[in-house]
Amino acid sequence: MFEITAKQELNPTVVKITVSAPRIARKAEPGQFVILRAKAESERIPLTIADSDSEAGTITLIFQVVGAGTMELGSLVQGESLTDLAGPLGNPTHTDGLHKVCVVGGGVGCAIALPVAKKLHELGVVVHSVVGFRTKDLVMLEDEFRSVSDEMRMMTDDGTYGQKGLVTTALEELINAGNRYDEVIAIGPLVMMKFVSLTTKKYGIKTVVSMNPIMIDGTGMCGGCRLTVGGQTKFACVDGPDFDGHLVDFDEALSRAGMYREFEQRARETACRLFPKEAH
Repeated sequence: MFEITAKQELNPTVVKITVSAPRIARKAEPGQFVILRAKAESERIPLTIADSDSEAGTITLIFQVVGAGTMELGSLVQGESLTDLAGPLGNPTHTDGLHKVCVVGGGVGCAIALPVAKKLHELGVVVHSVVGFRTKDLVMLEDEFRSVSDEMRMMTDDGTYGQKGLVTTALEELINAGNRYDEVIAIGPLVMMKFVSLTTKKYGIKTVVSMNPIMIDGTGMCGGCRLTVGGQTKFACVDGPDFDGHLVDFDEALSRAGMYREFEQRARETACRLFPKEAH
């Protein structure tokens, strides 16, 4: 039913698939996500909708192959179908009433940041984009970001492409150059969003982050995606995934994320034996 109509490797670890899902495509907005199972025995995994085409009835998903679930998803080829696909879930990213925004994306989080930047651009908002990767080989979606950005900074940790340094370096340069942003939207690894939020807090710039912790049911009932925001417990699947970055307890979120590393490594090693690299 949920047929993969196209598949592309964006870099050695990131895959883009287009999936037939007419009902989801009609309603999906930037910032929302789906929960899927690649195969009948697969785990449920949440993935943010990278793009949607209501006329074609398709959605685009971009994911990094990091564990058993994404390895199983990556093993599917064009013409095969997902077992389950539920969505759109979560709240759309707020885009109304903004005039100038800096969108900051890190790694595979750029796939989530791009539709937000695109929507803002379509609304006539001045969009500055800062995107960062560890190295040149991991760079993706550069042309797509440039097409929707009034100004763009490409960063790599090792300086093999674009400007050497972290996304926070470029963000602070833009702020100190006199840019007055209504909002900064940061999407990427937890540690990146933490330091973007710490940077913007110094300047009093509202900052929105997209949180993607472990999710199971996507309805808020299991509590697996709980976060502490402003001293209150929130659930990323129903209260988010977007939150005020200045209020998120990132240290707690980082600690919770680290709890699953050993399990994920064992699951990945098992999956590696089932799905050899050439199958991806």
